[in-house]
Order: sequence, then structure tokens, then C-alpha cells
Amino acid sequence: MSNRLVLVLLSAVMLLGSCTRQLLPGRKPAASVPMPEAVRAANVDFRFLAAKGKAQFGDQSGNINVRIRKDSVIWISASLIGIEGGRIYITRDSVQVLDKLHREYYAGDFAYLSQRLNVPVNFDMLQALLLGNYLPPLSAATQPTVTTEGPTQRVNYEQAGLLVQQFVNLEGGRIQQLQVQAPTNQNQLTVDYSDFRTLERNPQQFAYTTQVQVKEGTTPPTTVTLTYRSVDVDKERLQFPFSVPKGYARKK
Repeated sequence: MSNRLVLVLLSAVMLLGSCTRQLLPGRKPAASVPMPEAVRAANVDFRFLAAKGKAQFGDQSGNINVRIRKDSVIWISASLIGIEGGRIYITRDSVQVLDKLHREYYAGDFAYLSQRLNVPVNFDMLQALLLGNYLPPLSAATQPTVTTEGPTQRVNYEQAGLLVQQFVNLEGGRIQQLQVQAPTNQNQLTVDYSDFRTLERNPQQFAYTTQVQVKEGTTPPTTVTLTYRSVDVDKERLQFPFSVPKGYARKK
């Protein structure tokens, strides 16, 4: 369960990251471009965020525990029937995955991961995906088109052959849906955010349900649904434990 969850999340980031292939060949993606004033999205602001809930993958489901130190660390633990099956530890320059079911682990950096996947991948993309935050273009030269349709704002931009579209709910200022399409190969990523609730200690709303759907070519789409039962921000300083037990094989 944990490995398949990681695969879907990384596949989503791969599709997002592919828009940098032509713009930044052989280099890491640049820092995020500031949000234009016309865009009415309100990103979740915090120092530490902890979320607990369930991940549904096809006919499989398991518990998921997500911890984030903003712009610094993403930590994910997945378990089934109370037994932890895997753990992920991601920083701005490293990716580590522990597969307890098969006694294996992966350790590398984003440069290595990008090389293996043949697309640039970075921390900010995955963080935005998990939080439901606005995803800016990777180049300041790309200017989004912003239109308003009733209570919804639509933000579009095209970058390196990808069509990116985000729908913002103007009442709460939160992203309701993210769509990324690659017309040349029919790859498509759709992320739907729903069940918004106001966070304790924070006036902003957070999507307690996130559905990530990745479609590659003509193959059937792969879907993961994250449903949180609790989300806490800045309640306490979080720990991000990660260590590789003796006897685990390193996966290449």
C-alpha cells in the first residue's frame, strides 16, 4: 500500500515537473514564482502541520499520517490494520522511502530522482499538491490568464507543452481543482479538493478530502483518495523520525 501510494504521488509530481524539461535542461527547477495579484488563492500558512486519515487506492485502504514543516520537511507514514508498512522522509534536497513490508529502502536526492524519472522534480511541487496550495508557473515569463465565472476563478497557463488549469473558490480563496494536461501524449493529472473546514488556530480552510488521479496515455487512470479525520497546525513542534533498520536492502 505505501509503495503504491508513493508511486501515485510521485507520478503526479512527475507530470507537473515535466513542464520544466524544456525550460531548465539539466538543472533543478528555480524558486517558486510569486503569486500574481489578480489570483485570489489563499495558501495555507503554518510552521508545522500534522494530518491523520485514510488513503484509498483502488480496493485497498490504509491509515496515513502526514507531517510537514513548511518549506523544509514532508514526512508520511502509511499503515494497514495498525501495522506500519512504509515511511517517507522528504527534504528540499533528499528523498528517502522505507518499505517495511519488503525490508527495502530507497535513498537519494531530487537530482538523482529527476534523472531516474527523466523529469525535474522538486519539493515545492509535492508540498503544494498535498496542501492544495496555488501552483505557480516555474518561469516568471509565463503570465497566467485569469478569468472569473460566478463564484469561481479560473487560472490558466501553458508551459513547455503542458496546459495547467486551476479553479479557485472565491468565497474561501482555496483551490478546488488542479488540472495538468499534456496533449502530445494524453497524460493528465487531476486533483480535486473538497470538504473544506476552518482550521483551529488558523483562519484558513483546509481540504479534508483530496483525490489525485493520474492518467498516462490511453491506460486507465490511477486514483488515490486521501481523507483526513484530523488536521492540526502549529499545535506543537513536530518530530520526523526516520531510520533504516539493520538488514534492509537498498533499492536502486
